[in-house]
Amino acid sequence: MHNFLLSHAKRENPRIEVELESGDEREGKSYAARLRFGGKTSRPIEFDYKEVADNRGSLAWGRSMAERTRALARELTGS
Repeated sequence: MHNFLLSHAKRENPRIEVELESGDEREGKSYAARLRFGGKTSRPIEFDYKEVADNRGSLAWGRSMAERTRALARELTGS
């Protein structure tokens, strides 16, 4: 998931980074990702493990996640 999000975010700006959150409260249930650009950090994108597993091969879900990631990257960078 990290590489997927990173590759789509970097299409908007190559300096964007992705941070995954997967602390104890999320262990085995979910995780969140945030985009980081310089000193700015995006709101989290929440992912449920089951949702990701169920849609892993779905082109429509992948396209939707790519669009969501790129939109968040544009919002973060102001482009």
